[in-house]
Amino acid sequence: MQPTGGSEAARPQGGFLRSVRRFVLLFLVCAVVLFALYTWAAWSFTYSSGERAGYVQKFSKKGWICKTWEGELAMANLPGAMPEIFEFTVWNDAVAQELNRNMGERVTLHYEQHLGLPSSCFGDTSYFVTEVRRVEP
Repeated sequence: MQPTGGSEAARPQGGFLRSVRRFVLLFLVCAVVLFALYTWAAWSFTYSSGERAGYVQKFSKKGWICKTWEGELAMANLPGAMPEIFEFTVWNDAVAQELNRNMGERVTLHYEQHLGLPSSCFGDTSYFVTEVRRVEP
């Protein structure tokens, strides 16, 4: 039995649509994989690391969906001088509790800088504090 003219015309177009769908799906999967690899690389490699000393003057948990601890460290070299403000992000709750315990005290923050993170879900800044030490007078 031979197919009718209408079904022959539908078959080639159905094959074309199937290949287009397959191409779009493959493209989307590749884009998601590349985005995940880029995010992993940006989070895994540290651009810079160091320490800053001063007084934590602001520290709060912020965000609509992704909650992160955000803070400001006032660094003053001389009494009465305008302090330089260092903005930072904390991911670890234990580090955040240590910072809350030492509010108003002079502390040293160890940080790592990660550049190129793709969204603000990682934090408002590129400086991530990993350790807090109280500076004894």
